[in-house]
Amino acid sequence: MKPAVFAYFRPTSLEEVLTQLAQSSNAKVIAGGQSLGPMMNMRLAAPAALVDLNDLTELAYIRDVGDMLEIGALTRHYQVEQSVLVRNLCPLLAQAARTIGHYAIRQRGTLGGSLAHADPAAQLALIAVTLGAQINLVSMRGERTVAAADFFVAVMATALEPDEVIRSVRFPKVAAQEGTAFRLFNQRHGDFAIVAVAATVALHEGRVTRLRIGLGGNSPVPLLYDALTSAFVGRIPDAAWSDQLARAVRDAIEPEEDARIPAVYRRELTETLVQRAVVRALERAQG
Repeated sequence: MKPAVFAYFRPTSLEEVLTQLAQSSNAKVIAGGQSLGPMMNMRLAAPAALVDLNDLTELAYIRDVGDMLEIGALTRHYQVEQSVLVRNLCPLLAQAARTIGHYAIRQRGTLGGSLAHADPAAQLALIAVTLGAQINLVSMRGERTVAAADFFVAVMATALEPDEVIRSVRFPKVAAQEGTAFRLFNQRHGDFAIVAVAATVALHEGRVTRLRIGLGGNSPVPLLYDALTSAFVGRIPDAAWSDQLARAVRDAIEPEEDARIPAVYRRELTETLVQRAVVRALERAQG
């Protein structure tokens, strides 16, 4: 199929982008187009206008800004994956980025585009929620910062207003003696995950001082299980600890029934992936 008729604009500055969005009705921004393009071809999306961001090279960067790592919205997935700064300062983000789609998708897809699309099984949305990322939004009315947990509101729905764009995202840096791991399971290489797990474990004198478990694929938005994991902080982690944690997460989730993937399958898969992710994160935390 082919997309419905639309107007096309290619501004050369952020100000032009925001002006166009403020003036246009039912306009969408496009950068990589890896998600929006197929949806338009299938007539699942029919924007009246596309505002192309590809000339806004100032939105493609990765910066160390004190206790945070700031990444511009137009930064491509492969740049996130290959960045030495990301690997050293926010390794969980790099670990997830290398699992996105196929090579061509990672070359074109962008951080901002992935977050704005808000697929419930998308890797970068899950990492943003798990790490407590801060998303900077801008429009002609000004700018605001939204926590990732508040940004995703439903399946492919966000707190982004029609005249706003994502300008940048800030991720907390990994701490000393903190290990991270990302695990997903999909039916074919490059597909979105049936279940994805992001885990971080920080240690001090052999005890867990911080533990974060984020899940994607089981719910309309990525979820962080802080209330559940708090009971596992302060303990010396061993095999029994990781097994109990994985079972607790499995029992806490409520995946919807699906004709192709039963809820009981997602629960068992979640338990397995949580256990594997936590064990790997612990190995990294212990050096």
